[in-house]
Amino acid sequence: MRIGSNSTGFVRLGAASFRTHPGEPLANAREIEKVLEDAGRAKTDLLVLPELALTGYTCGDLFLRAGLLGKVNEALGMVLEASRRTPEMIVLLGLPLLSEGQLYNAALFLQNGRPLAAVPKSFLPNYQEFYEARWFSPAGDALSDSAEVAGMRIPFGTDIIVESESGIRAAAEICEDLWVGVPPSARHAAAGANVIANLSASNETTGKARFRRDLVRMTSAREIAAMVYASSGEGESTTDLVFSGHKLIASGGRIAAESIWTSGIVSAEVDLERIELERVRFRTMKEGLPKDAQRYRRVAADPTFAAKAPLWPAAVDAMPFVPKGEARRNERCREILGLQAAGLAERLAKTGIRRAVIGISGGLDSTLALLVAAEAFDRLGRPRSDILGISMPGFGTSEGTKESARRLMEALGIDSRTIDIRPACRQHFADIGHPEDQYDVVFENAQARERTQILMDVANAESGLVVGTSDMSELALGWATFNGDHMSMYAVNAGVPKTLVKHLVVTEGDMRPELRDILQTIAETEISPELLPPDASGRIQSTESTIGSYALHDFFLFHLMRSGFAREKIVALAKIAFSGTSPEEIDRTAAIFFRRFYAQQYKRSSMPDGPKIGSVALSPRGDLRLPSDLGRIE
Repeated sequence: MRIGSNSTGFVRLGAASFRTHPGEPLANAREIEKVLEDAGRAKTDLLVLPELALTGYTCGDLFLRAGLLGKVNEALGMVLEASRRTPEMIVLLGLPLLSEGQLYNAALFLQNGRPLAAVPKSFLPNYQEFYEARWFSPAGDALSDSAEVAGMRIPFGTDIIVESESGIRAAAEICEDLWVGVPPSARHAAAGANVIANLSASNETTGKARFRRDLVRMTSAREIAAMVYASSGEGESTTDLVFSGHKLIASGGRIAAESIWTSGIVSAEVDLERIELERVRFRTMKEGLPKDAQRYRRVAADPTFAAKAPLWPAAVDAMPFVPKGEARRNERCREILGLQAAGLAERLAKTGIRRAVIGISGGLDSTLALLVAAEAFDRLGRPRSDILGISMPGFGTSEGTKESARRLMEALGIDSRTIDIRPACRQHFADIGHPEDQYDVVFENAQARERTQILMDVANAESGLVVGTSDMSELALGWATFNGDHMSMYAVNAGVPKTLVKHLVVTEGDMRPELRDILQTIAETEISPELLPPDASGRIQSTESTIGSYALHDFFLFHLMRSGFAREKIVALAKIAFSGTSPEEIDRTAAIFFRRFYAQQYKRSSMPDGPKIGSVALSPRGDLRLPSDLGRIE
């Protein structure tokens, strides 16, 4: 597809199974007609049916009989005629294909009443319960690069990509092709296919469904493609085998839709633009393959539904940085905290530094940094008393956060101090001639820089290392004071977005009963820099009231950095994901995010070292290299 075009990038992919009638092509054609009708109503752009769907997989020696093969053409005619009723849908149908005196297990691309191309199976299983070489010839034995199907001469081979204006570039493989060491999908993807279809008749054995699911999922990750897998199910002979009708759609290493043990259709909206942008970044997928692997024949299909009417997904994940499901989220949170601690422990060990110095505010970020430090010192076998936590109340510090800081440091058994920064700030305001009651950026940043000065100087005095607390969301927005809390000697939170920080803190509390109450209190505290005194009604300074929801900012950050989308598409997706938030608020927050993200690059250009945690990172030494003076980027 053309990146940045008016298309949304989304297409609807479908996989289907139905009650199969082995050896009865006409009965199967009638079943397929119903499937095509249902898929057409759902505006499916590409539909994948199982291997040998037109005859059934378990026909045995019937494949060698004229009675079966003679009915295949009649049944195919019925399916082609049915496809005319949904001309916007590309269909992949499994069938036995007789060509040049050889019989092939083939996948047929068809659309709007005409066959487009046929792909023979490359690898024929002939072991244990499989005997395909008894009936079929492999793709490598083909005598021609074309075949006659339904009275038309069409491209035939494993070097075919079917293209549509919707952005679909589809290639096919069949069952066993997926399981070999170097599958056809690797060549297909290297040649530009962004949708890989696997037509299958994979029988079930204990544990095989999970293995198959992982195989499909990881193939979509390795090939940076969408993977549509459709296997035969009910109706196939159970003489020795059982078939589940397993259907899977995966993209970029994630399962988008799945069904097993039931007939019918599963579908998913897959973003082809994201696949294209991912391939622009990761170009090594073509390495190691023969040069001629990319010389494919391109077959044009008619425009599909998505080409005629832009498609948007029905639902979008509002928290892309946060793992789904409590068990998975808890496991991931422990892994992340372990990564952070490993980075800090290594830095301490290699530098020979004995102490870690951290500013503890009673807020989420400094709490996470302290938990990481405690874990690092435990790993090193050093006493936690070598961690020095400093509480530095200022003009906006609330009693609640001050008490939270005290309780947390006490519970973790670290060394602690309290240094009131107000006298030093007042002296500084007097020195520079700034009114103490003028609550502007000077008033706020002077406090942040005073705290950093204290931390740095105490670290020098203690032969220690200042552990930074700023998280990735703050770095993205530049929501840190340059040469203030922006600076440290090692920034353990630099790879963790704000929406994940809270989960890390809460998860740690769930696993450590002695910390649960205090960590829950901190997690429920409103996010605030606490630099301004409370207003007349007693309300404290609120970060999200000023810049907008961090959930929105993290959503924008993820899709800008990880997906690479244009601003317009990111905002449109946000309005689907955050349907309960007013469009005006989303637009306002987006304007803040995109303005600040580029304007604050100069801060990231000099950010301290810190561990990369996930697939999104902002370090100028690694994932994000931008000029510091881009100006206004829309």
